[in-house]
Amino acid sequence: MSTTERVRELIEPLVRDLGASIYDVEHSSGVLRISLQRAEGLDMGVLTEATRRISAELDVADPLPGRYTLEVSSPGLERPLRTAEHFAGAVGEQVKVKTRPGVEGDRRVDGELVAAEADSVTVRTADGVERRLALRDIERARTHVDWTPPPKPGSPGSRGKAPKKTPTPPHSEGHR
Repeated sequence: MSTTERVRELIEPLVRDLGASIYDVEHSSGVLRISLQRAEGLDMGVLTEATRRISAELDVADPLPGRYTLEVSSPGLERPLRTAEHFAGAVGEQVKVKTRPGVEGDRRVDGELVAAEADSVTVRTADGVERRLALRDIERARTHVDWTPPPKPGSPGSRGKAPKKTPTPPHSEGHR
């Protein structure tokens, strides 16, 4: 059993007691990153309590050799997609995918994740082309949020014209 699998097994009941679930566990370069999620969202109170409980459990069980830094957080809006479950949960969302070197086609694939299976995903690009990718061919992937504000009405980038202003009728003294 890998270190991350052991950590996941140890902390799952603690996280579940807080009404949350584990999104991801990653151990790299002396940092143990645990991402949690909850249907109604995570707040600082839940993250603080989860960190306290997880830290105490890891101190007792000592599943990691040597020193490490514990980070407990939500996966965020632009969250990494590493497992078939991550991809399945992101169907219908915008994604950015980078394939491994040597995979046929463009290495960068951006678009809507339209399907996710146990061993592959399908991304529909902006030009409507669907590309099926084997999970083993994906180097890295994440959900993507377009942070660009929409163009202002009447600006060169808007599709329509500025809305016409309708003059307001004058008020008569008797009708206030």
